[in-house]
Amino acid sequence: MDALVNASTGALAGAAVGDALGGAAEGNTPEAIQERYDGFIQGVVPPFLPDWRNARPIAPYHKGDGHITDDTLMTTALVEVYDTVRDHLDAFAVADHLVPLLIGEKRWIPEFESEALLLQRIFLAEKWLVARLHYGHIDPREAGVGNIVNCGATMYVGPIGIVNAGNPDGAYAEAIDVAAAHQSSYGREAAGVFAAAVAEAMRPGADVDSVVATALRLAKDGTRDAIEAVAEAAAGVTDWRGGLATLRSAVEPFDTVGPHYRAPAKDARIPSRTKSIEELPIAIGMLIAARGDYREAVLGSINYGRDSDSIAVMAGSVAGALGGLEAVPAEWVEAVNAGSRMDVTATGPVIAAVARDVWAKDAARASAVAAARSAYAPVAAEAV
Repeated sequence: MDALVNASTGALAGAAVGDALGGAAEGNTPEAIQERYDGFIQGVVPPFLPDWRNARPIAPYHKGDGHITDDTLMTTALVEVYDTVRDHLDAFAVADHLVPLLIGEKRWIPEFESEALLLQRIFLAEKWLVARLHYGHIDPREAGVGNIVNCGATMYVGPIGIVNAGNPDGAYAEAIDVAAAHQSSYGREAAGVFAAAVAEAMRPGADVDSVVATALRLAKDGTRDAIEAVAEAAAGVTDWRGGLATLRSAVEPFDTVGPHYRAPAKDARIPSRTKSIEELPIAIGMLIAARGDYREAVLGSINYGRDSDSIAVMAGSVAGALGGLEAVPAEWVEAVNAGSRMDVTATGPVIAAVARDVWAKDAARASAVAAARSAYAPVAAEAV
């Protein structure tokens, strides 16, 4: 397989598989997960609540059984936007192209086991895009202000890292721009850092250490502090099975949700320069604890609980980019494809083709700039 296609497919399929496996555990504690599944989750499992059709707070979503969630649905939609624009994106592309996909086309929603609009599946923090951009006509660069601050934008910006493969600074800047339509504060910051981590992971020769160094170099404020704290804690974890509490303790000072994930603190998810989303630092911690191994990083993310599907998306995307599609267990890919009734490897070749088109445009733009600046070349001093 073409190297770019392999890494791109590893990143996106790796994210989708992590999403599907993590969906069953979402919102629960490690102790509750182990009690429900007679130990740690080791792969695709049934829903946490058997009566998922009626049981709160899960109903009406069929999580588990290999079903991808809104993380992958939004990621796929962003790939479709790239496939249309075939260039770098910004906040206006979200308004012009992503929002119409959310409200204009029915598609298969595995958790509903039926076709529906994406708008009907995504949560309020993502419905915000439609309310602000489609109905409110807000400047896309400012539309994210006022939304709850969470991982909603971060969970789907992996494709931005692929398009900016090997250029984490560019990925950071593009994701910060795109996420302006959706998030503010540390929610927007995390989107930039995650895209940068994927861009670094896509660079041939990259490893976990270089991904962590890139994240720390670019991250600002509480996001940087949280990543640093979790990375330091994860360095001492030899097996995530014994390190879940250690990683949670490291991120806890920066997490606004509080100890009870389903009952957030009253001041949860509001803008701050000292706080961070929980998901990205923990995903990086799992990558460190697993030494970059896809299976172990994703299993650690799932069994951590809380927002387990989004944590596994982030860890799985970076590990998949580093190791390529072969790093993602084939039996998991097959189970998720069957459970979700979709091919989670299909978006990799699409975004790889888009990336090559964008790189050609980047080269042409750089050449034009160089030609324009050539008139300002220094004049050689005349010989005396």
